[in-house]
Amino acid sequence: MSNIIQKLSFKEKVGYALGDAAANIAWRGVATFLIVFYTDVFGLNPAAVGLLMLIARSSDGISDVLMGIVGDRTNSKYGKFRPWILWTAVPLGVILSMLFTTPDLSDTGKIVYAYSTYILFTLIYTANNVPYGALMAVMTGDDKERTSIGSYRMVGAFAGGMLVQGALLLLVAHFGNINPSIEVAQIENQKYEVVVSTPENVENVNIKTEDGVALFSWADATLADSSNIPTKGKSFSMEANKDYAFIVEGEPELEAAKIRIVDQKQGYSKSIFLMSIVLVISLFITFAATKERVLPPKTQETNLLKDLKDLVKNKPWLILLIIGLLFNVYNSIKQGITVIYFTHYLHDQLLAGSYMVMLMIASILGAMATSPLGRRLGKRKLFIYALLFSGGVNALIAFCGPEDTTAIFAIGIISEFGAAIFPTLFFAMLGDAADYSEFKNGRRATGLVYSAGSFATKFGGGLAGAIIGAVLAFFHYDGQNAVAIQGAVPGIIMLMSWIPAVIAVIAAVLMRFYPLDQDALDEITTELNARRAAEHA
Repeated sequence: MSNIIQKLSFKEKVGYALGDAAANIAWRGVATFLIVFYTDVFGLNPAAVGLLMLIARSSDGISDVLMGIVGDRTNSKYGKFRPWILWTAVPLGVILSMLFTTPDLSDTGKIVYAYSTYILFTLIYTANNVPYGALMAVMTGDDKERTSIGSYRMVGAFAGGMLVQGALLLLVAHFGNINPSIEVAQIENQKYEVVVSTPENVENVNIKTEDGVALFSWADATLADSSNIPTKGKSFSMEANKDYAFIVEGEPELEAAKIRIVDQKQGYSKSIFLMSIVLVISLFITFAATKERVLPPKTQETNLLKDLKDLVKNKPWLILLIIGLLFNVYNSIKQGITVIYFTHYLHDQLLAGSYMVMLMIASILGAMATSPLGRRLGKRKLFIYALLFSGGVNALIAFCGPEDTTAIFAIGIISEFGAAIFPTLFFAMLGDAADYSEFKNGRRATGLVYSAGSFATKFGGGLAGAIIGAVLAFFHYDGQNAVAIQGAVPGIIMLMSWIPAVIAVIAAVLMRFYPLDQDALDEITTELNARRAAEHA
């Protein structure tokens, strides 16, 4: 069997998968936590955050295409795409850490810092992720083997996502512990007055009990919101040497040692730094474990204008570009609102970590199921079914109250199983689009085709951030104001439920126009393998 269509080893597939584990430490870390970090910790206005994400992504189409062009024209002893994984590993880890750093700046300075670091992050991510995606298409020429690689890739992606989403809040609580002065006085059975203070100013802290059972309400009416609803914790800023008093109920034998107060600035900074180290190591392993095998036709001349003309005439690619954009908006809205939803609707921030871990487990199962389901149904039909299924189930969250945690977990897990199929199929189908271009035009520009993947991921995330910011701003959300938070709860529920569901249905309708069914793919694969065998004869 020719080495361009060979079955790849388990070791190489796992090595490739670690690259997306690293990418998702960065991307899911940003998609899930950056909005709540910017609004609740760094103190930025949600509308300003949404505008930032939209503006920062406005140039993604250009940067992604340029990176695809650069990747196709890179020639080194390591190949075209692998060296970029090596070269960008450390810069990506550094800029991720900088995103979650909170320098002491004015309001204007904070905006400038946020724009600078976020735009630089998207550019470095592009330089890493476009070549990484294109690498899958040149590791083998077998479209079915690419689907298998895609499943491994998504398992790695979801494992990386599970690491950052499951562990980050626990690490924030660990690294952000400020050990303040805490006094506990019992008022009656399972009811206490808790007074806390700290010798230094801390702009954003979160207080709760160790096991998260007790309910907190403000003892000082001047610090409380209008309703002063008891919740499983409170977020607030502390002035040095000032007492903050709470009425705490629902936990027997409450002691000062059971109270946790977390400095979220310090917690986020140290936790993301640790995640960045894991990211860099994973990318080094991907570089070392993989190999490029599929090359452009020997007769192909370097011609950028022809590459671009081929791209805009590539109907499968154009449809995938739109579909990729939509499903990334769908996923990014859900990821970006989760921590806010659990913090301010369920009043249990750490529970969000458990929720996201369960979703990642469902995602891994969904990615593993994609290859056999794709063989049975075909990629196009499976994509449509998955979009309708995931979106329809996700809409049911709108009917859940803050006490319905079991139902929220069940709906989220079932919906995420379907959502995991989207990216698994998408990146495999981009390889099919590259094959289609070579089949029709006798030319191959793999990096340029895969630039759609990075563009859809980043710009979709930017649109999602803008949507989240706009909706929260419409409901006057302020992450550092308890009254404003309660008023924005209806908008938070909308973002968690039916807004992404509508986007999934639109994507499913558009997917019906995708032209490459399995019969067409079999014809393309057979013809291209014959051409490549003739070239190597």
